[in-house]
Amino acid sequence: MISRLIRLVLAVVALGIVLPAQADSVFRVTVIPDEAPGELARKAAPLVKYLEAKLGTKVEFTPVNDYAAAVETLINHKVDLAWFGGFTFVQASVRSGGKVIPIVQREEDEKFKSVFITSDPAINGLADLKGKDFSFGSQSSTSGHLMPRYYLLEAGFDIDKDFHRVSYSGAHDATIAAVAAGKVQAGALNISVWEKFVADKKVDASKVRVFYTTPPFHDYNWSVSSDMPAATREKLTKAFLELTPATPEGKEILDLQRTKRFVPAQATDYKAIVNAGHSAGLL
Repeated sequence: MISRLIRLVLAVVALGIVLPAQADSVFRVTVIPDEAPGELARKAAPLVKYLEAKLGTKVEFTPVNDYAAAVETLINHKVDLAWFGGFTFVQASVRSGGKVIPIVQREEDEKFKSVFITSDPAINGLADLKGKDFSFGSQSSTSGHLMPRYYLLEAGFDIDKDFHRVSYSGAHDATIAAVAAGKVQAGALNISVWEKFVADKKVDASKVRVFYTTPPFHDYNWSVSSDMPAATREKLTKAFLELTPATPEGKEILDLQRTKRFVPAQATDYKAIVNAGHSAGLL
């Protein structure tokens, strides 16, 4: 029996077979760090508990330090499920040769938007940003960098010349903080985080305001590797699609995910993100 097991292990090594993360009976989940670590962990906790019941296996939340790490952990099978922004998904798809696939997205992600905010009364449109200090979020963020950059370019804005200074805060909430503190005159972030901050009164909306909202685009999704067994993928997808605000558990999870329901996602949804990435010189 032992010799047979040894021969099997040697065969796996010789063939270069990569075993999925769930092979050790732990299903691992990660998310791009687009908010503070504590907030991400808080949002993940009830979802982890829910998935454990649906998948019938232990589920663990595995935080990462940056967007690139979220991509690498899924590609290298260190996690089984990842929450990506649209651009992060495109990067993961390219890096994996198309082996990273989206399974679901929030209903809102079919028509997501970015907002440009400021505390400067002289800024009322994109043209007013010339000569100003401006903050994007993470360089790999769809709604905090790529799409705001794309729409600036569409408006004839020269990112390298027209701003006085450009910075990258690393996260949407950090962009709000930078604008509110006067470290930059304006910044761009995802509309969901902005609306949540306003609703929770974590930002003084009488001092920091939205002066431009982008057209809609596809954004966030939950993605897996195509190496995942079809039965597991189907069970996972079904678990997300069955979430409903009609149950206390579903309402808690969906509220934390800032949505009313999840809908199926597919790679072709992100063609506009691919085009924007090429136009901005980021792909």
